[in-house]
Amino acid sequence: MTRTPEHTVIVAHQFENLEQQFDADLLGMWLFLVTEALLFSGAFLALAVYYHQYYDTFSAAARELHWLLAGANSVILLTSGLAVALAEQAADQGRRRAALLGLLATIALGLVFLAIKGYEYHSEYQAGLMPFLQQPFAYDGPNPHNAALFYNFYFVLTGLHAAHMIIGLAVLMVMAVLTWRWRDGARVARQVRIAGLYWAFVDIVWVLVYCSLYLVGR
Repeated sequence: MTRTPEHTVIVAHQFENLEQQFDADLLGMWLFLVTEALLFSGAFLALAVYYHQYYDTFSAAARELHWLLAGANSVILLTSGLAVALAEQAADQGRRRAALLGLLATIALGLVFLAIKGYEYHSEYQAGLMPFLQQPFAYDGPNPHNAALFYNFYFVLTGLHAAHMIIGLAVLMVMAVLTWRWRDGARVARQVRIAGLYWAFVDIVWVLVYCSLYLVGR
C-alpha cells in the first residue's frame, strides 16, 4: 500500500504499481468490449444482407416504428454519456460529490431511456407487431412474412441493447455506492472510468441501432 496526501492507494500484490494495475483493468475491459462488438456486428451484418435483399419491405416495416420516441431516447442516452464522462473527470480530480451526482444522473437518464423503450414495446405489442408471444402478426403492409423478419431483427437488436443497458445500470449503481463511501479515491476513479467505457459502448451501439432500424428506411 502506498499513500499520497489525497488518497490511500491500494495496489494488488500481482502488480508493480498503480499504473500497471490500471492498464491491466483497462485492457480487460477492452477485450470484453471487443467480444461484445463481435456479437453486435454479426447481427448488424445479417440485417444489412436482408435489408439489401428485401429493401422495400424492410423500409415499409421500419416506417411503422416510433422514430421520434427513439430519437428522444437517443438524446437522453447521449446526455447520459456526457454525465458519466463528467463523473469520470470529477472522480479523477477527487471531487466525490460531483462524481456521485454524475453517476446518479447517468442512472436516472438510463432508467428514463428504458421506460420510454418499454412504452414503445407496449405500443408495438398492442398494434400486433410482435411476431412472437403467440399472438397474430397484424402487420398490414406488403409481404408480411418478410416484414416479420425485420421485426425479429428489431426486437433482437433492441432487446440485446436493453439487456446491456440493464447490466450497465447495475454496474453504475455499484459505482455510485463506492463513490458515496469513497474509501479509496484512486481505486474508485479507476473503476468509474472503466464503467464509463462500458457505458460509452452502450451509447455507440444505440446510435447504430437507431440509424439502421429507424432511419435507413426513411
